Amino acid sequence: MKVLHLEENHPALIEGLEALGFQNDLAFEDSLEEIMVKVDQYDGLIIRSKYPIDETFLACAKGLKFIARLGAGIENIDVPAVESRNILLVNAPEGNRNAVGEQALGMLLALMNRLKSGHNSVKSGEWDREGHRGWELSGRTVGIIGYGHTGKSFARKISGFDVRTLCYDILENIGDDYAQQVNLETLQSLSEVISLHIPQTDLTKGIINKEFIDAMSHPFWLVNTARGSAVVTQDLVEGLQSQKIMGAGLDVLEYETLSFSSIFNQEILPPALQYLMEAEHVLLSPHVAGWTQESHLKLATTIIEKLKKIFS
Repeated sequence: MKVLHLEENHPALIEGLEALGFQNDLAFEDSLEEIMVKVDQYDGLIIRSKYPIDETFLACAKGLKFIARLGAGIENIDVPAVESRNILLVNAPEGNRNAVGEQALGMLLALMNRLKSGHNSVKSGEWDREGHRGWELSGRTVGIIGYGHTGKSFARKISGFDVRTLCYDILENIGDDYAQQVNLETLQSLSEVISLHIPQTDLTKGIINKEFIDAMSHPFWLVNTARGSAVVTQDLVEGLQSQKIMGAGLDVLEYETLSFSSIFNQEILPPALQYLMEAEHVLLSPHVAGWTQESHLKLATTIIEKLKKIFS
């Protein structure tokens, strides 16, 4: 079978597919229009998030048998349209769950210990110990929204601290030894930390908004390694300014392009984004929570193993 790769991935992916008997063609530099002209020649498609796989695209992909997404999110894929054509869809949330869990914990500890402002203070020639007194994670209640692969990974990471961990998810009975499943109201009444591990869906867009922030009983730290669309940035900024939100660690932002390649796609930055870039109690990273050297390989091998079970 012939497979078309739309974006570059770990070399182990091509090697593994070749071992399974697939012919691999690369289209890293091709435009969407160029891809759509030739996609009907292929049985499989290897993608990340660069292009939308929608009805228009699928109408051109008449021979497609499977789509493999290197990562967890599938918001760029019209899943009902794929399923209606009996095209197999596989993704790899297992491949970067450890990386995301580690980054979420790292961001949280850096925020609570005020490492960013302390670093900048020393760089500027100051030695202000009292001004950078931080907070401890131990003894706090941590709320996880979305208890899938990455949410569970984060829960395992923080289990070494003396914390109470709660989780909220639309699926029932998925709590475990690392997190007690509760309803959203209970999570909001008890949590001092909120960490997001949710996909991008109509239900999750803007879930962290003014109403959510106001409903939190305690001032809290927010970590988002999921999707930028989950947070209403202006409401987040107001929460930070009022100190209802003690600090925010954001690996993702609502201003990202569809391919997650940049937030700097407009000449004048929105004021809310400008605030986040300048605030001392905000940590930003360029959508790299699942983007480690190790996860690069794990994502590839996860897809290979899944396709091996299907086509061997």
